[in-house]
Amino acid sequence: MNNEVNIPHQSLLQVFLRFLRFGLLAWGGPVAQIDMIREELVEQEGWISRERFNRVLAVYQVLPGPEAHELCVYFGMLARGRPGAFLAGLGFMLPGLLLMLALSWFYVTYGLKSELFKAVFFGFQAAAAALILRAIFRIGSHALLNQPLWLIAIGAFAATLLNINFIAILLFSGLAYALVKHRLPDKLGLPILLVPANVGLAALTPSTTELFGYGLRTGLLTFGGAYTAIPFLQQDAVVHGAWMTNQQFLDGLALGSILPAPLIIFSTFVGYLGGGLAGALAMTAGVFLPAFLFTMLGHQFFERLVENTDIHAFLDGITAGVVGLIAATTISLLASALQGWLAATIFATALLILFRWKNKLAIPLVMIGAGLLGLLVTLS
Repeated sequence: MNNEVNIPHQSLLQVFLRFLRFGLLAWGGPVAQIDMIREELVEQEGWISRERFNRVLAVYQVLPGPEAHELCVYFGMLARGRPGAFLAGLGFMLPGLLLMLALSWFYVTYGLKSELFKAVFFGFQAAAAALILRAIFRIGSHALLNQPLWLIAIGAFAATLLNINFIAILLFSGLAYALVKHRLPDKLGLPILLVPANVGLAALTPSTTELFGYGLRTGLLTFGGAYTAIPFLQQDAVVHGAWMTNQQFLDGLALGSILPAPLIIFSTFVGYLGGGLAGALAMTAGVFLPAFLFTMLGHQFFERLVENTDIHAFLDGITAGVVGLIAATTISLLASALQGWLAATIFATALLILFRWKNKLAIPLVMIGAGLLGLLVTLS
């Protein structure tokens, strides 16, 4: 153990309970979640040095998957090896998973039949559309740093509207920018190349195995944060599979936004509507599996990989392509969410608040407020 690592003794139960507590307090999105983990484990208890934490975070910001969850797996690995890594990751995601399963069941059992719940979700949908639009601006401001990246994003946007396979779009985006930067890698040993292009052409009623496959592919393609999962899951669940509507998809996003969990937990809702409890668990397992395995099996390899500047150019191109995919997907989601003056008003108000209010509870409070507004207007 070097001077950058100073892990106190932790039993497996202590590891699980510590990260379960983190999961119960995981409000406010990835920035707030990462800051909570850093404050306790780095600043207060000194598990690792600040410099090492920054390097580790840089790795997970490049790799696909929810960074806060991956950090929990990493710290669990330091504390008690692979069993600790698994229990830390499980503890962090468990509160959000159980809450989302309960809400999904409630939504299917009662929400679709009740006019009051429909009114609440009417407000949710408009606010969720605002959340996606804000995410495009935030991701784009970090990802589209020069003219070639802007052109790649625009090209991906147009290609998505033309119904070109998004795997092809992302591969072309990464290769195009690698060529522009004159850094075409000799070997692109990336997870994205391991996913068959035909995965995701769903049947109307997907099997549990298919839902696991869609989740796994989504987990391998979420470069740049949970919002980048939106176009992949929307294509599978709404466009190709048609086991849910855009309105229901937005409801799932809204529910994920009000829970103490990584936003990607909305995939549990998508899986539930596709295959009940088994489908929800299968899709969730697929989405989170890469986040576990990157650390448990190959953190050091990926740490070396992302130091390769050739790979950086390829990943930057993919991220630009994803921005274009999200923007194209948002068009259909906005059309579904903004039906009438009330929806447009809720959308505009939510968008203004989300851009102006920086509090970590802004997202869940905006979602709850939008739902209550939809309910109050319906009752009046």
